[in-house]
Amino acid sequence: MGSEDSYGNYSFASARIHKSALSKPSGKHDADGYGVYTINIRDGVIMSLDPADFEGPGHQFTLVTPLFVDCHTHLDKGHIWPRSPNPDGSFMGALETVGADRMANWSARDVEARMEFALACAWAHGTKAIRTHLDSVPPQETISWPVFETVRERWKGRIDLQAACLFGIDQARDDTWFRSLVELVKKSGGVLGAVTFMVPDLDELLDKMFRAAIEHGLELDFHADETDDIYAISLERIASAALRHGYDGRILVGHCCSLARQPDDTVKKTLDKVAKAGLSIVSLPMCNLYLQDRRNNSTTPRWRGVTLMHELKARGVNVCVASDNTRDPFYAYGDLDMLETYRMATRIIHFDHPVADWPATVFANPAKAMGISAGLLDPGMPADFISYRARSHNELLSRPWMDRRVYRNGVPAIAEPPDYRDLDHLMEPLA
Repeated sequence: MGSEDSYGNYSFASARIHKSALSKPSGKHDADGYGVYTINIRDGVIMSLDPADFEGPGHQFTLVTPLFVDCHTHLDKGHIWPRSPNPDGSFMGALETVGADRMANWSARDVEARMEFALACAWAHGTKAIRTHLDSVPPQETISWPVFETVRERWKGRIDLQAACLFGIDQARDDTWFRSLVELVKKSGGVLGAVTFMVPDLDELLDKMFRAAIEHGLELDFHADETDDIYAISLERIASAALRHGYDGRILVGHCCSLARQPDDTVKKTLDKVAKAGLSIVSLPMCNLYLQDRRNNSTTPRWRGVTLMHELKARGVNVCVASDNTRDPFYAYGDLDMLETYRMATRIIHFDHPVADWPATVFANPAKAMGISAGLLDPGMPADFISYRARSHNELLSRPWMDRRVYRNGVPAIAEPPDYRDLDHLMEPLA
């Protein structure tokens, strides 16, 4: 690692760092964008990064990244699979199963225990910040938001937590309920969010969302077009609403699956508006690969379910990938491990040849979308990083669960994901 006089004061030598993790990369970088640096740390803060020899003795380099930023998750749904599996793997199967489980089981005790379990997983894997959506269908908002506030305070200084409300946008027709939800979100320091779909009054409902966000100083976060229906164009409607209202706050839009199915002229119109409106887009590659184009007639899926990340990035749009759901009916697998998310995104969306600055989709880009200081390794920032038993991008992504060591404020934070048995008291016995 290099010279060391204490955990908080040392130099981490021969660190291979991708240029997208540095605001001002210097020195020589290889074709994949990696350069070799010595990270000088004092009192848990990065003091400087000094370019080092690119060719060292025996190539004894260690790949180093910032801690991960996961900008789209569902901590309130996570880990209910053992008691509520998806009956057929479909989107409607997920929607109905989660709805039934929420009504039957989502007490404060249940939600809090599963949130804590999920955060312990993310902590072990090296995540610094998470935004979760919270189902806010009455009366769940009165349960989950207070739980989230308690959990956020408990994890303060370890994982930075944000929350966005989640409801079908048609529910915003109820003026009284919508006003009360907006007040709850503002009081809780949250983000105003909704699931958009092509209802006849979508534009009016979006206007309502934007007016509330402007009046109360709230950021916006939408689920949009999580379908293969080419007529699902709520992403374009969101961008139009942002421009119509002159909204200058942060807007994050997730999924946007139907964009990949639409005619070229529709796609171009939408991409141009998204770029002009300054939206951030997050793709959820594992969840949408799992749900989209799932067939129950013994035929094979024909598309990947992800949005047009390359085309969005080419227009300067801030693009991210995130975990989304974890062991629930919307995605049966996952562990809030953003290395797995990035590995899968690379293979599904082709974040390679060249690697370019795609690593930023799990570091600096989601941090920008969330409005936080994270995702970079710059002088003056906390020495929060991960070192891997890998020397190159290829080595990092070739072996699942690549050995890693997580550093927080310059100190190794040794942790393992919790045992699934820790949640057995909330589940029906396994069949």
